Amino acid sequence: MTTRVPTRGSKKIGQRPGSLIHVGTERTGKARITVFSYTHQGRLSEHEVPEKEIAAWCTEEPSVLWMNMDGIHDIEMLKTIGNVFTIHPLTLEDILNTEHRPKMEEYDTYLFMVLKLFTLSEDLGELEIEQVSFALGENYILSFQEQQGDVFDEVRSRIRAGKGKIRSQGADYITYALIDAVVDSYFLVLEHISDRIESLEEELLISPNPGMPEEIHSLKRSLILLRKFISPMREVVSGFLHTESGLIRDPTKIYLRDVHDHIIQLIETIQSHRDILSGLLDLYLSSISQRMNEVMKILTIIATIFIPLTFVAGVYGMNFEYMPELKWRWAYPSLWAFMLVMFGGMVYFFRKKKWF
Repeated sequence: MTTRVPTRGSKKIGQRPGSLIHVGTERTGKARITVFSYTHQGRLSEHEVPEKEIAAWCTEEPSVLWMNMDGIHDIEMLKTIGNVFTIHPLTLEDILNTEHRPKMEEYDTYLFMVLKLFTLSEDLGELEIEQVSFALGENYILSFQEQQGDVFDEVRSRIRAGKGKIRSQGADYITYALIDAVVDSYFLVLEHISDRIESLEEELLISPNPGMPEEIHSLKRSLILLRKFISPMREVVSGFLHTESGLIRDPTKIYLRDVHDHIIQLIETIQSHRDILSGLLDLYLSSISQRMNEVMKILTIIATIFIPLTFVAGVYGMNFEYMPELKWRWAYPSLWAFMLVMFGGMVYFFRKKKWF
């Protein structure tokens, strides 16, 4: 598994606070705004809204509104949303800067949150990182994504079908549902990593190969990156639980506590996987060392057996004229017999010592 890590840009250096400059992977696709709007009485509308109609949607009959923007690289469209919902320029700046760690900030009329979304590309198995930002107001939730495609389809389906409490609650409950969807996606990524670790463990015990250390280090880098962005989410959710703004109602806080527990479980799982990978690397090195020792032991035994045989053959291979055994009729077969006995005796001795 490889990981696409965003590189830090230098566009913001020297710029004044609140400067709207997109920092991150360059996107060229068309930005899109989709809106879910509904009331507790059952009215539901879902539309893709052009930029010029955003203000009209916000002046309609009061309802719960979820506005999602795909493509934050469209700065003008983001400015329009900011003007309509009175979003602080520093918040808009944070939305455009995709290199933030997860965080939560409290403003006068809304709560702002930054999360990271991890996805595995189906073709290459790469771990891709996308930033998702949320702004929760009195009766609206705004979500901002770098590109189309997310993990919120189940939430959309629940809104369309009116399943569960989602249509009978406020914008804070949708916010919980979106956070929960992001956290659930982390479990899918960790499940993939866990399956790969199990496969590595089986391969390591059967037939270790030279490519295993690289894959182990790649998985460890992915886990380090996951921990880097998942660990701060404890403070993010905790901030939602302890806010005094009134935008998060007590019934919703019960569900957020469950998300907080899931995040702790994720962090513990990541640490467990890192420990397992460290053990696998040690096991690989031990296995390679053991195999090398076995090879060296066999070669040493072979060399030890042939050293005296080579000595005897070397003595009788000297071209001296007056060697007494050279004129003896049974010298040659006797030498062979002596060498075979020596060979057998050494093999018996090594076997008795259980050296092989």
